[in-house]
Amino acid sequence: MAERTGFEPARLLHQHDFQSCAIDRTRPSLHDMNFSEIYYTKELMKKQVFFKIYFFILNSVIKSRFLDAFTYGLKRIEPLRSPKNNHKILKGGVILADQINVHSEIGKLKRVMLHRPGKELENLMPEYLDRLLFDDIPYLKTAQEEHDAFAELLRAQGAEVVYLTDLVAESILDADIKEQFISDFIRETEVRSSWELDFLTDYFKSKPTKEMVDEMCAGVRKSAVKEHESSSLSSLLKILDDDYPFLIDPMPNLYFTRDPFASVGNGVTIHKMRTKTRTRESLFAKYIFTYHPMYKDTRIWYDRTEDSSLEGGDILILNEKTIAIGISQRTHENAIEKFANEILGEKTTFEKVLAFNIPKERSFMHLDTVFTMVDHNKFTIHPNIVDQIMVFVIHRDSSGKIRIQQEQSDLEDILKKYLELDEITLLRCGSDSKVDSSREQWSDGSNTLAIAPGEVVVYARNYLTNEILEENGIKTHVIKCSELSRGRGGPRCMSMPLIREPM
Repeated sequence: MAERTGFEPARLLHQHDFQSCAIDRTRPSLHDMNFSEIYYTKELMKKQVFFKIYFFILNSVIKSRFLDAFTYGLKRIEPLRSPKNNHKILKGGVILADQINVHSEIGKLKRVMLHRPGKELENLMPEYLDRLLFDDIPYLKTAQEEHDAFAELLRAQGAEVVYLTDLVAESILDADIKEQFISDFIRETEVRSSWELDFLTDYFKSKPTKEMVDEMCAGVRKSAVKEHESSSLSSLLKILDDDYPFLIDPMPNLYFTRDPFASVGNGVTIHKMRTKTRTRESLFAKYIFTYHPMYKDTRIWYDRTEDSSLEGGDILILNEKTIAIGISQRTHENAIEKFANEILGEKTTFEKVLAFNIPKERSFMHLDTVFTMVDHNKFTIHPNIVDQIMVFVIHRDSSGKIRIQQEQSDLEDILKKYLELDEITLLRCGSDSKVDSSREQWSDGSNTLAIAPGEVVVYARNYLTNEILEENGIKTHVIKCSELSRGRGGPRCMSMPLIREPM
């Protein structure tokens, strides 16, 4: 019998020689073989069929898993939950981390949501700045250049940047969902007449989805009506005779993506905004976390349908056990109690909520305008209000009931106690000068965005605060802000982290 040669594939198939699966064509025919030779040849033929079937199945499985992973970005594969962790196990064996994962303020930033300023800024008018919560009018071209530089900096430091309007557009690709979104959006404006409703519905439906979302952000000027036919002369005259220039107000605060929702642990809070001007912003969040393929299964800790206002600039994730929330001009204490009751439970790692009662003034509208975390034990603070801050701790007792008590210590000792640290450093925005600290707080010197422990993004104009940060070992990434800062929000206000590395 001729000697058999060949390779042994990974020695996984019971050490069978691959070439033993092939019939030796130099052998005589079956008529010329004895019984033992015929038996051996038949066994070879059986092996050949067996291995052909085996490799066909193996090849199909490999292809199937590869295609499942590849098509995930195009069409969502329904996830299964691993009971031992919060990872999503996709069909085909691919494992991805949760799409929301934020358990600290300073963990390395991996994914962040921004909104690039658009035409909504060009619909700001001096007469209506108060109505739209602005103090000045940014120049759009420069604001976009500054914002693009901000986004590029985040990418250069390893963060994936996603944009709000892209996520919204990707959430409403289904025709029925898009129609419902248009209806909900118009309902939350001041549009009342049936003719206006019909006009705006047709107006938005006529746009491609992404363009439609951009138009919603920008607002709808009444000049758009002049090119539209009406079935009601009285309705048309009433609209055009009114001096107010918009059918739907612009949404210029959208580039402060921190506020409409917040990433907390592996879930989000979707906010009831304090002011009517910003109400529609959290509608965008509602549709993202209801319909977007990547985010629709996200846990909701607080919903925009609640009675009391809660905004993201007041929520700071100090560590995996402790959350700080501001009782502020924009966030009501009842909302904090409701949120704490939901977040402090067996489903999360959080054990304490520290409620910071701060002055109810526009210049201190959120907690992060006066207080942010920049390293494990270092925080920025606006020195002019340190003595005015009261802190209340919210936790569950041994029976599971929510308990609230006021802390009597100073802020450093409170933070040391609940963060379990030996030392805390409060870095005073603008130094101890009342004049300098007020000026730099106005332009968001305290509103830093941590992209890693001891590494933050800051505005260039707050040079005194930036020097203090650097003197205390904090690495600063300085961005231009001549136009962005006119909106009264800093780098933290302009960003919503979706994923941070665990500490």
